[in-house]
Amino acid sequence: MRDRDAPHAADGRRDAARRLCWRSFPGCRPWGPVMRQRRPCPPASANHPAGPARRIMPRGGPRSGPRGGLRGGLDSPRGPHLPWTMPAPPESPPPPPGRAWLTLAAAFLAFTVGASVMHSYTVFLLAFVADFGWSRAESSVAYSVGQLVGGLSSPLIGTMVDALGARRMVLLGGTLLVVGLIGSAHAEALWQMVFLYGVVITFGANCIGLLVFVPLVSRLFARRRGMAISVLQSANAFGRAASAPASQVTIEALGWRGAYLAAAAVAAAVLLPLAALFGGRRAEAARAAAGGGGAVERPWTLAEAIRTPQFWLLFLVYMLTSIGSFLVSLHQIAFAVDVGFDPLYAAGVLGMGSFLAMPGVVATGTLSDYIGREYSALLAYGISIIGVFCALAITGPGDHLLLWLHACFFGLTWGARGPAITAKTADLFPGPRLGTILGVITIGSGLGAAIGSWAAGFIFDVSGSYRVAFIGSILAYALGSLAFYMLRRPPRPRAG
Repeated sequence: MRDRDAPHAADGRRDAARRLCWRSFPGCRPWGPVMRQRRPCPPASANHPAGPARRIMPRGGPRSGPRGGLRGGLDSPRGPHLPWTMPAPPESPPPPPGRAWLTLAAAFLAFTVGASVMHSYTVFLLAFVADFGWSRAESSVAYSVGQLVGGLSSPLIGTMVDALGARRMVLLGGTLLVVGLIGSAHAEALWQMVFLYGVVITFGANCIGLLVFVPLVSRLFARRRGMAISVLQSANAFGRAASAPASQVTIEALGWRGAYLAAAAVAAAVLLPLAALFGGRRAEAARAAAGGGGAVERPWTLAEAIRTPQFWLLFLVYMLTSIGSFLVSLHQIAFAVDVGFDPLYAAGVLGMGSFLAMPGVVATGTLSDYIGREYSALLAYGISIIGVFCALAITGPGDHLLLWLHACFFGLTWGARGPAITAKTADLFPGPRLGTILGVITIGSGLGAAIGSWAAGFIFDVSGSYRVAFIGSILAYALGSLAFYMLRRPPRPRAG
């Protein structure tokens, strides 16, 4: 009995020696029997008492120990030794479910404030025309510059969030928003509004936007990424919906300068205390790594991502989608007033339609987890095109039904493609550099928004109508849906 148990006792001593060596000298290669071929590791077990198990796969051929005592391998008389496992060192405890949802709620609120300030410009546009006598194209310059700055600054924002974390970004963004809004309330010339809104406010809003929160949220909710990003993206829709009627009422009560001062007070009261709910960069990374649940084979870098056709298809999707959206959205209220609708009535109807964007964004984002990112985005593109067709059919103030249909269809899918596109980016290029990669890709979104918002005003100044702009919106949406459908194939595997 003792002789029969001797090999098993030797195996136990050998395994104990391996563990001791590995713990004492983490950089060394374990000696002894090894596999000639590497086998895939099973998924890590989160139920292990010391944390997820880590599979050790030594490389190289069979090696001999002292006096042949540790000899083995595929050619060993005792047979091959299977790869052995050992528990990984204890990691930071996973965040409690409430903590992940609290982070998502804080990101939603911060993004809502920034989106409200950015989208409220559509209501202020008519006030600028009446007060300064600017043309529609001139009044759109600040907004177009803002969209361009937002896109061009995206790589910088992505790099900053990777380095600084969400807390510092929210503090920076809140400070810039407050300064920009107070300065805008005292603007007297077009160049001042272009600088304050187009640069200061836009950069501040970017610091509390998607680029800051998507990398964190996508790791905290790795298994429900589409749902989490859609909830976050719906803040854009909520801010757009709430800003139109609220800004109109505030302008009528306080004037447009007083409305900007009131917005500055709200931003300061909400954003600066809200930053305390976000952890520092290291804490966020630890929580995301513990709660993400998904392993990444090897993180993508920007240099690797930029060499794939999927990167440029995503860039094109962002640009075409923004062109289609902003050829319509910035001038919606102006269009409704031009055809004879009351300004407050038009703001209320279009604002109501914007509220529908919240369930629309959440529904398409969640749906993308089940039917795929491509098909949920195609559905959103189709509904948006129907909404623009309804606007094309409006001829006068008697077309209340068409205005409501336009508000419902266009509003329902405002931003609805965003979760699918952003989640697709996270699916294709996961890793700690997602913020940087996403920042470069979203340059396309800024370019498209700048082109669309300025082009609609220019088209109106030349033709006296928005009809050509709305037709261009339909064409841009159709091309964007085609480009997104071509993203079905993932990038080719990388060497190494």
